[in-house]
Amino acid sequence: MKFVSWNVNGLRAVCNKGFADIVSEMDADCFCVQETKLQEGQIDLQLPGYHSYWSYAQKKGYSGVAIFSRHEALSVIHGIGSDEHDSEGRCVAIELPELYLVNVYAPNAQAALQRIDFRMAWEDRFRDFLRRLDEKKPVVVCGDFNVARLDIDLKHPDEYRGTTGFSDQERGKIEELLAAGFIDTYRYLHPTEEKVYTWWSYMARSRQRNDGWRIDYFLISQRLAPRLEAADVYRYTMGSDHCPISITLAEA
Repeated sequence: MKFVSWNVNGLRAVCNKGFADIVSEMDADCFCVQETKLQEGQIDLQLPGYHSYWSYAQKKGYSGVAIFSRHEALSVIHGIGSDEHDSEGRCVAIELPELYLVNVYAPNAQAALQRIDFRMAWEDRFRDFLRRLDEKKPVVVCGDFNVARLDIDLKHPDEYRGTTGFSDQERGKIEELLAAGFIDTYRYLHPTEEKVYTWWSYMARSRQRNDGWRIDYFLISQRLAPRLEAADVYRYTMGSDHCPISITLAEA
């Protein structure tokens, strides 16, 4: 099975930049997007052969996630079960016969870590949510986690150390999540590969210079590791300030 994840930074905008063709070319079983930035009924998107599952933010033009799956879901979960956090449209999960697929857009801690307390509370609730799912079936979780794990996951680690997206608090939480039974698929297959990023600022030709951050991830339950065949980053796929990423799992 092939899974793709992409923070599109506005689904309506990227639909004008060939989104449907990109989905067709990538030929994924499940295609997950973050930052849809729309409400129900604001887009007429037809992706032949795919079922669609959405979570919307209450605030218009903000956040939002969606899963397009060739396999009809056995069940759908909106949010992580936290009234404090689920109004922002940050998570949608579907149950498939052999696993759960979770699509997430993690909160940004904002400038000077102004929202770090909200982020930390969300991290704990999200980790508990994934644990509960993992007790039932293996989990594939993907999306924009808004944090670079390791020094090799951004161009200038010393310059950004301690700031939003590379703070000890945020990096600590993703390590707690991995310690709870999950694998960072890209680093599992490519543990030392450098200059591989998934997000670039629109400023100062950052993408052309590959001055970026790896903040988009596929994590999987540890027991899925023997089935992990590939983890890829599509740096040259345009349309957003992020690029798509993917994993391929062998059939069970």
